[in-house]
Formats: sequence, C-alpha cells, structure tokens
Amino acid sequence: MLNTPFIEQHHRELAEQVANFVQQQVRGITQGLMEEEQCRLLVRALAREGLLVHTVPNNFERRDHSLDVRALCVVRDGLSYESSLADLMFAMQGLGSFPLALAGSDEIRNRLLPQVKNGEAIAAFAITEPQAGSDVSAIQTVAKRDGSSYVIDGTKTFISNAGLADFYTVFAKTDATTGSKGISAFVVGKDAPGFYFDGKIELIAPHPIGRLRFDGCRVPLTHRLGEEGAGFKLAMTTLDTFRPTVGAAALGLASRALDEAVSYARHRVQFGRPIAEFQGTQMKLAEMATDLDAARLLVYRAAWKKDTGADRVTLEAAMAKLFATEAAQRVIDSSVQIHGGTGVVVGSVVERLYREVRALRIYEGTSEIQKLVIAGQLLR
Repeated sequence: MLNTPFIEQHHRELAEQVANFVQQQVRGITQGLMEEEQCRLLVRALAREGLLVHTVPNNFERRDHSLDVRALCVVRDGLSYESSLADLMFAMQGLGSFPLALAGSDEIRNRLLPQVKNGEAIAAFAITEPQAGSDVSAIQTVAKRDGSSYVIDGTKTFISNAGLADFYTVFAKTDATTGSKGISAFVVGKDAPGFYFDGKIELIAPHPIGRLRFDGCRVPLTHRLGEEGAGFKLAMTTLDTFRPTVGAAALGLASRALDEAVSYARHRVQFGRPIAEFQGTQMKLAEMATDLDAARLLVYRAAWKKDTGADRVTLEAAMAKLFATEAAQRVIDSSVQIHGGTGVVVGSVVERLYREVRALRIYEGTSEIQKLVIAGQLLR
C-alpha cells in the first residue's frame, strides 16, 4: 500500500491494521444508520482499535507536543479508502484537541486529552465565520475579559462536528485593533451558558457540519489556551501540522478510485473485448497511477520532515495538500469517465468518491491559498 521511502516498518504495520479495521468494522458501522449515530459509533470503534491514540501526543502530561504525523497520514489514507466519515471523525479528534496539547492548562489537558484518545469526548475546531474563511484575521467573534471569565459573542459557520462535539476549540478577538495579533483561543464545552448549536449545513457528501452561536457565552479564564493574542499562531501551528493529513485523505479516495477503475476496465467488454485492452483506457490508467504516486511522495515527505524535527513544514505541507487534493480530483474524475454511465449512478462507489473529494480542495486552506503560501515561502 505505502510505496514510499518516507515511512518505517511500524507505519506499514499500522497500514495493515487500518485496512483490516476498515474491512471488518467500518463497513458495518456506516450502513443503515443516521449520520450522528454513525459518527458516535465510529469514534468508539476508532478508540477500541487503538487508533485515536495517534491524535494525541504521547507525553502531553510533560508538555511534549510531538505527534507522529506519518501515522496520522497512514490512518487517514486507510480510512478514507472506505469511508470519508470515518476519516473525518478521526481527523477532528486531532485537529480539535491539538491546540489543547500545545497551550492548554494542566487541568484542561489532563481532563480532556485522555477522553479524546479514549473516544469519550468528541472534539471540534471552530475558526471559520460567515465573513472570515481564508482570511482568518477578519473573524468578528469577540471575547471580552470579565473578572475571572471571558464573555464570547459571535457566530461560526462550516464547523465540522457542530452539534456533535463535546468541546470546541474556539478562536475569537480579544483585541479588535491588532488584526491577527488580537486573536485568542478558548476551550468551550457544549454545555457552556450562552453557547448554541445554530443548525446543520447540508453538503453534497455526508459530513456533520453546521453553525455555532455565542450569545454572552461565559467561559472561565482557565479555558483560554495560551496567552491573549496567541490564538492565530496556535491555529497556524495546528493547521501546519495537520495539513499533510488532508493530502493523505485524498490519497485514500484516489486509491479507491484507481482500484475501481482497474477492476471495471478488466471486466467491462465493449466491441468484443475488455476496455482495459484499449490504449485510451490504458493511457488514462497510467496518468491516474502517476498522479497518485507523485501525490503520495509529497504527502509523506511533508509528514516525514515534520517527524524528523522540522519546526515548521509550511512549504512542504502546502505543496502536499495542493497537489494531492487536485490530483485526487483528477483521478476520481477519470475513474468516473472509465465507468461511463454506471459512474454517475447514485450509490455507485465512484459516484460517492466524486462527491466526497470535492471538499478537500477547499477546507483547511483552498488550493488557491496553498499556491499563495507556496509562493510566499519561495519569495521570503
């Protein structure tokens, strides 16, 4: 599965474990249930399998922030091959909780992080707003100090696990005059006074996502993550760490699409022979395989560099996310084309993949933003 020099034997063993888990457990969970129930069952299953331990630093008690990013990529790669929903629930446990590991108080980390890796608490990451997507500095949610508390007012949108999560890492302005330097981060529990789930957003593929509203939401001072004004750096560090894993999710989708295309081409007969014998089909399959392999190298290179001590992998992570998600879109589109009419039938595997891959080119930084990040790193 992992034809790359950037991983070690334990990563290959983890890949085999994930593949077996997907076949034996995930397929049963994701059939015939309401989305919210699927999500909760998936988190519990991921915890039982021991996969959620990879979303939390091993030695967080000693403020060791290191994650095995290649392990995160391996798990996302394997999960998304079968279920984007399983992949999402895994990824959000890490994305929503990593700021706690980086900057949370001892009480917050020691209480919530074990619950994350045991599947007892579902995490979320709340930064996007109606007027602030790629431009994080434009967020309008505010947090005002009031004695031993902060009072948060504002709205968030397109928040994964909205209405499902037990706690949210929320970014808000504590100083509206200093742009990104005025952003701070907070942990907000689902039962915090003044916090409301403001409705689900329906996407083209299954995804628990929605809006949040903060109406005089009061959180203790101890729920601030790091110092005032440290929120933007905290968000960027988190996204920098997890961005290669978005590329890994794209790899899983593209791998499935290629396997489906190869299988279909071998068995679909037209003009008296399998379409795999036609040069046009062979050329398309060759392009798909090359795209996939190049994407895998970029993804695991970025993860390897982070794992081997790089403080930041901004350039490598942006390249991996950009190329892998765009390549996956091309691979899946080609797979649909090879399938012909059956590729656009609702319920077919490649039809599902076609809907699921589209969001990856948008969330955690659009492809256009990744290009600007890459250029910015080159021109520094």
